[in-house]
Amino acid sequence: MHDTTDNRPAVLLAMGPGIAGRLLTDAHRARLAALARTDPHLVAHDLTAPVPHIASALAEAEVLFTCWGATPLTAAVLDRAPRLRAVVHAAGSVKHHVTDACWERGITVTSAAAANALPVAEYTLAAILLAGKRVLRAARRYAELRAEHDWLRELADSGNHRRTVGIVGASRVGRRVIELLRPFDVQVLLHDPYVTSDEAAALGVVPAGLDELCARADIVSVHAPQLPSTRHMIGATQLALMPDGATLINTARGSLIDEPALLEHLVSGRLSAVLDVTDPELPPPDSPLYTLPNVLLTPHLAGSLGNELHRMADQALDELERYAKGAPFQDPVRPWELSRSA
Repeated sequence: MHDTTDNRPAVLLAMGPGIAGRLLTDAHRARLAALARTDPHLVAHDLTAPVPHIASALAEAEVLFTCWGATPLTAAVLDRAPRLRAVVHAAGSVKHHVTDACWERGITVTSAAAANALPVAEYTLAAILLAGKRVLRAARRYAELRAEHDWLRELADSGNHRRTVGIVGASRVGRRVIELLRPFDVQVLLHDPYVTSDEAAALGVVPAGLDELCARADIVSVHAPQLPSTRHMIGATQLALMPDGATLINTARGSLIDEPALLEHLVSGRLSAVLDVTDPELPPPDSPLYTLPNVLLTPHLAGSLGNELHRMADQALDELERYAKGAPFQDPVRPWELSRSA
């Protein structure tokens, strides 16, 4: 039963199997136990399962502390959580589990999207700088030749001095990439229909239409959300506009790029790519993406991984502490923003 002498919020952890062990250190669990009435070792993997101790904890919960693999919070689930007032998500997007029923019941939501954006932006910065230096091509050639070679001649088109970098989408990640690029001698173009010219000036970027950006940029990096309107936004037309030798980087979602159209340019060698996401998420075993010398393919690892998960836990616990003190969330998720965000 609810202890009326303890004003700390009742919190239930809800996430996929194995996630909590990677997300939370002993120090995180101790902080959680200090902030809330909770069993920091109890994790609900499935809020729909008829498990008595989970059902009891859900019925008492004022806050759900979620991460990847959380059960979708449908009306039926929420009917079993009459005290629920907030969802604190220790990861990025909440679209998988926060439903319209949550907003209809006035449940407040926050996410650690800002913390998750940092490693994606760092990966992207590394990819941009390595692409400018033609590192992938040089490394492959070096492994083939294993001999002295005139690299000054072969790599005459390499370098990051006054490169033009195109950022597609002023998302959290896109804005962080722009910030990380400031120390470097590059021009940054930005395509985002929601960014005004004054905002672009404040960001230190040059606004551009998508076609113009693709035609002018040496490196195009995609940071737009996955929406019906953004499917294949980098299509055959945009790919054809990209200059010979340009590099396309995608750390957002595979569906944003018309992959068959991209493959034509990659197989011909006209373009290069750094792809952390693809469509489908796992390319088929016979996909050329695995073996093309001008492609760096990684298994969706740009986001929080390993010890980077602890940064998301830190942000989520900071938000939980604000809630426990009666303060508003610093980084709330607003339902009307979800139509144009990840």
